[in-house]
Amino acid sequence: MTRVETGSDSKSDKRKQSVYFPVDMLDEIQKEAIRQDRTVSWIVQRAWKIARDEILLYPSINDPSGDEVQGLISPPNHSADEN
Repeated sequence: MTRVETGSDSKSDKRKQSVYFPVDMLDEIQKEAIRQDRTVSWIVQRAWKIARDEILLYPSINDPSGDEVQGLISPPNHSADEN
């Protein structure tokens, strides 16, 4: 359980959380952090802020409408097979 102090500014509330990335993705994030002279945490936080609005469009795993997000996943193009 995480202890949160009352009266603290939520912007400065820092919590430690383990997040697991595939090795290739973590290597890429670490290289970008070095390139920008930033922390890995900063890179991941900025990536979340940039991608947040799009990710919120994804249906919940409990959403009965299906696996695809309309407009984000296009069906495969079979026009090349028809020639």
